[in-house]
Amino acid sequence: MTRKLLLAATLLGTVSIAATAAARPMTPEDVAKIESLGTMAVSPDGSRIAYTTSHLPDVTEGEKDGSTKQELMVATGPDAALAYLPDDVSPSSVEFSPDGNMVSFTWAKDDEKRAVWGVPLFGGAPRKLAAVKDVSVSRYSWSPDGSTIYMIVGADDDKQREAQAKGGFKSVVYEEEDHFNRVFAAQIGAEVDPAPKQIKVPGYVSSFRLMPDGKKAVIETAPSSRVDDSYMAKRVNILDLTNGSTVEVATSGKLGDLEIGPRGEVISLIAGVDEHDPAATTLYLVNPITGETDALNADAAEAAVDAEWLDDERLAVVIHKGAQSLLRIYGKENEEIDAGGLILTGVEAAGGTIAVDAHSPSHPGELFVLKDGAFERWTNHNPWLSEIDFGKQRTVTYTARDGREIEGVLIEPVGGAAKGGSPLIMNVHGGPEAHESNGWQTAYSKPGQVAAGRGYAVFLPNYRGSTGYGVAFAKEHQADYAGKEFDDIVDAKRFLVSEGIADAERVGITGGSYGGFASAWGATYYSQEYAASVMFVGISNNISKFGTTDIPNEMYLVHERKWPWEEWDHLLTRSPIYHVDKAETPILIMHGDSDPRVSPTQSYELYRNIKTRKPGTPVRLVLFPGEGHGNRMAANRYDYNLRMMEWFDTYLKTGDRKATMPGPRPELAEGAKGAKAED
Repeated sequence: MTRKLLLAATLLGTVSIAATAAARPMTPEDVAKIESLGTMAVSPDGSRIAYTTSHLPDVTEGEKDGSTKQELMVATGPDAALAYLPDDVSPSSVEFSPDGNMVSFTWAKDDEKRAVWGVPLFGGAPRKLAAVKDVSVSRYSWSPDGSTIYMIVGADDDKQREAQAKGGFKSVVYEEEDHFNRVFAAQIGAEVDPAPKQIKVPGYVSSFRLMPDGKKAVIETAPSSRVDDSYMAKRVNILDLTNGSTVEVATSGKLGDLEIGPRGEVISLIAGVDEHDPAATTLYLVNPITGETDALNADAAEAAVDAEWLDDERLAVVIHKGAQSLLRIYGKENEEIDAGGLILTGVEAAGGTIAVDAHSPSHPGELFVLKDGAFERWTNHNPWLSEIDFGKQRTVTYTARDGREIEGVLIEPVGGAAKGGSPLIMNVHGGPEAHESNGWQTAYSKPGQVAAGRGYAVFLPNYRGSTGYGVAFAKEHQADYAGKEFDDIVDAKRFLVSEGIADAERVGITGGSYGGFASAWGATYYSQEYAASVMFVGISNNISKFGTTDIPNEMYLVHERKWPWEEWDHLLTRSPIYHVDKAETPILIMHGDSDPRVSPTQSYELYRNIKTRKPGTPVRLVLFPGEGHGNRMAANRYDYNLRMMEWFDTYLKTGDRKATMPGPRPELAEGAKGAKAED
């Protein structure tokens, strides 16, 4: 049975997870086959919801390695969904046509470039709707009347580069060869428009949406294609299509979700309050004529996550308050809808239907619809989760050494904490402009319920610098690399030990990116606190990190607030390599060898310093070929999870820092390709 048919059969016979007896712990093989909600769109009349189910190839069962694949489903109610595309189609950017008769998506067929396709809802094969010759479509949007599709595509071919490349001259000039996106408008008819019209746009445009009157467009544009500019210099402009003039929206910080009101008289925008705000979490209303903004929740201890206009011109907004969430509807009288233990992450609405993407401690993202003031579940992507024995999960608040209250999410070992405390894994989020919610907390790089099933407690701290607690809290880490923010994590450890949950001698730490920085700090400066560390795409030298990252301005503006040359000594003493003399903690270092954000040289530096200066400390460096700032491929994700848990089982569970290192190759599931060496 194909995955798609299996899903449809499952939806028709869904069994409540809570009603089924739990039978076994979660395994890395389970993590490798998790499916979740991808993208979603509500039909104009609200009768249908198109969504994608997102999954990786199950390499534990011998499927060919690859990255995320999506499959299109259209639902009309709970447990009622139909597959609309063949198995070999992996759609992205799912939308309904304005008349509601078609679902559109982007897809690259065979060796063709990615184009806009559509599949009729009421019979008919998928067909190509719009394309630009020899270039892929990255994003698209419909005109309100459905006559035109606007496409964002890459730069035109560089004829000189192509000619030189044929002669072997393939050098790249770093950060100088900027290639700007282009926007094209294609007329929709029985045949694909052979000559879509190019629209002149300023800068590097990453989003293009038409206003309801069809005369203006809302665009997001940056001065270059560099990631740093996409973070710190991107701005919203209202583009007049009749004369090319623009009105810039008055913001100076990071940008988040943008939505156009039903009549085009107002725009909602989630953005930072200023250029030093670490994250876009404040909700603004924008005047599209003047570009002026009005903040609705600037001083609140919360984060706006996603927004959607309703047909009656109210605004539905997903709000995160610490580790919890709710749906707020702004109108003449604001309304707050309790999420009922769900963590809402996205909202879409049309025709009186409000749909959300939501997860919980017992399941990844699923489709829910608001009905009678509560959220009704429409999908169940992983029915096998009913077999899993979950560790109890809850939020915990503790007091840091300076009196600051800090919140986090605790997953207890299955069956509860052992007498005298259980081994504990501190799972530290990146950013630090992010936060952990009391929802699904298991992934390839997050030990979660896999660790709980092996007798570990897991704690995910929302240390200083985290979002969800207001802008002031998110800024508290600034100009203090590895200071109070990482002290907060140690204070969490001490609290959980005092509560009898953790064994003080068996506490480990792991995380990626900024969480990898925390893991390196824990294995060096705070080595006496941690029995094992797993560092992923992490920072070890704050000085060299600045010179090798693609986000130097972001580091300056929202993290350290000083340039390296203003504080060489301070940055050095806040770098894990400086404290290698204290490094007694066994550390597993993992990194993608093509990471542009945190160069893999950061991992080389820490590895070489420990290997040379502390030869008795177990240290291993694992590189993932072709991977960037996080693993995309299924085999690399599975490999990571196996290594992480094996490292903790070897050093943390036993508390033996001098134990023999595991072998260099992980033990794969019996059904995985390569599980057995060939003769």
